Amino acid sequence: MIPFNFRIVKTILLSLAAALPLGLSMQASAQTIEGATTAQVGVDKAAAASQERINQTLDKTQDAASKYAQSLAEAESMEKYNKQLGDQVKEQEEQVVSIEQQLLDIETTNREVQPLMQKMVDTLQQFVALDVPFLLEERTDRVASLQTLMTQADVAISEKYRRIIESYQIELEYGRTLEAYEGLLGEGADARTVDFVRLGRVSLMYQTLDGLETGYWNAEEKKWTVDNSYAHAVSEARRVAKKDGAPDLLTVPVPAPQEVRS
Repeated sequence: MIPFNFRIVKTILLSLAAALPLGLSMQASAQTIEGATTAQVGVDKAAAASQERINQTLDKTQDAASKYAQSLAEAESMEKYNKQLGDQVKEQEEQVVSIEQQLLDIETTNREVQPLMQKMVDTLQQFVALDVPFLLEERTDRVASLQTLMTQADVAISEKYRRIIESYQIELEYGRTLEAYEGLLGEGADARTVDFVRLGRVSLMYQTLDGLETGYWNAEEKKWTVDNSYAHAVSEARRVAKKDGAPDLLTVPVPAPQEVRS
């Protein structure tokens, strides 16, 4: 049997008494920490939610700012486009006015040019009739074609004018060329094929194919004159015109100068 020691028991009781408040204090501290931790978690969650709302607000703000900037850019682009359209419309209106004026001018020009062109054709017809009678059929047909052309409403005035000018240029070219060709001389039973030699509009000569007759167009008397003294000259001129020989000095009958009367 173990002997009872009052002092030891007393010490144990005092230790238990001292430990009891400490345990209660530690339990309270644990509860306090747990509450603080829970509160902090709640604060963190609230802060995170608040930050999310802030982020969403910022995103919406940035999106709105971006859309606003885009709208401004589109508005500026549309303004420039409208200005360009306005300038184009203005230019087109000016072109319409110009075209209308040109149409009026063309109508006026047509009224003035048509009689002028007809006069040109009539003058050419008269000129061919009074000129030296070379290539008479060809030239007469050309003028007759122009007269017919002038009556055709479906032919543009520009085309009529071009044909008239072309005919005048052909006639002009005749005045500075040497040409030899075969053709008929005379009419009816007297008609015969001869070689014609034309020196510009200065001289028109002929020679029969057998070389027995030579003559020239007498511009003063408006008739053909037989003159065999020019037989060799006409033969040489025909040879040069047909490029059968080198150019040489030619002797041809030339009409005497006439006094010009005003």
